[in-house]
Amino acid sequence: MQASLKTDGDTPSLTRGVSAFGDLTLRPEILRAIHRLGWQSPTPIQERVIPLMIAGQDLVGQAQTGSGKTGAFGIPLVEHIDPQTRDLQALVLVPTRELALQVSDEVRALGRDRAIRVATLFGGQSIERQFADLRRHPQVAVATPGRLLDHMRRRTVVLGRVRTVILDEADRMLDMGFLPDVTLILNALPAQRQTALFSATMPAEVRTIANRQMQNPVSVQIVAPAPTVDTVEQFYVEVAEEDKVKALRRLLQEDSIESALVFRRTQHRADRLATTLGRHHRVSVIHGGMRQSARLRALRDFEERRTPILIATNVASRGLDLPDISHVINFDVPEDVDTYIHRVGRTARMGRAGTAITLVGQHDVEIFDQLRRKLGPAFKRHPLNLYA
Repeated sequence: MQASLKTDGDTPSLTRGVSAFGDLTLRPEILRAIHRLGWQSPTPIQERVIPLMIAGQDLVGQAQTGSGKTGAFGIPLVEHIDPQTRDLQALVLVPTRELALQVSDEVRALGRDRAIRVATLFGGQSIERQFADLRRHPQVAVATPGRLLDHMRRRTVVLGRVRTVILDEADRMLDMGFLPDVTLILNALPAQRQTALFSATMPAEVRTIANRQMQNPVSVQIVAPAPTVDTVEQFYVEVAEEDKVKALRRLLQEDSIESALVFRRTQHRADRLATTLGRHHRVSVIHGGMRQSARLRALRDFEERRTPILIATNVASRGLDLPDISHVINFDVPEDVDTYIHRVGRTARMGRAGTAITLVGQHDVEIFDQLRRKLGPAFKRHPLNLYA
């Protein structure tokens, strides 16, 4: 059972009235670090999460990219670390090398005046360099799941004294196929620990981790801004599930699509659509089951218009710099409104116009109704609708 806390409505007394970092009763060293970083006052996610984590509470935080969630878990993490102890005390799991480096930099900046050491562990970097970092006995490790498991097997990382574990961008980790690795790591950690999970969306797999791996977690949800983007035209096409490929081909032929990011829900479905569509169109595919070199090649082909259609799972809905997408097409209806927002946000970047088209099958009625209620008249029937 999870307690729930949202920004809209009354806020529990534990987090009421926090308007500046000084009100959070933090160590002077951390307040100095915050000042150096130029942070004036907590963001909504920081205002709610920091007191809960300092109090030792397990929690599930739902907030969008750019909401300040790294500070939300980084500040209490650094507050709790004992810099005199040479054991690894905190672990942050992240899906990508880029995020590992970003989180490490921020945690180091926050912990500088407390002399807290941070090791960054990810694939694609010399493991010998990481051995050297680990020999300095860091108190914090920021790691991608695959490389951390490698270190665990080599016994170069020992998790027996970890007291705090953070799962950052959990939905993206699972979409990239890391669920088995994450489960192995969590099962190897001490049972008595604090666990915090942060995710932009809450698919069933993320909720399952929270239920199985956390002790009475509080749910902190930062309500997203209005989902519509002024320069995005948003359409839906009602079509039988078995006719979706035909509908997509018709859209590609008749809707003057320059570049399309086409979303499927699973890796297998993305590959299957790429094979089918590739018989008639130039297509690339990207998902978490591919090698990094293959993913980079697919992105390069798409950016340079060698393949104007990119079929993707949700891994491509955040964190990729794809500025010139004319159309986002939801071949599979997103599992929730938040995921829809992330996907649609890939077009109409930098003030450009863009179009989003969602193919709605007979099994999509529930989420389709949610989208219509949320989006209102901005969500329109496409003129090429097969039933029009």
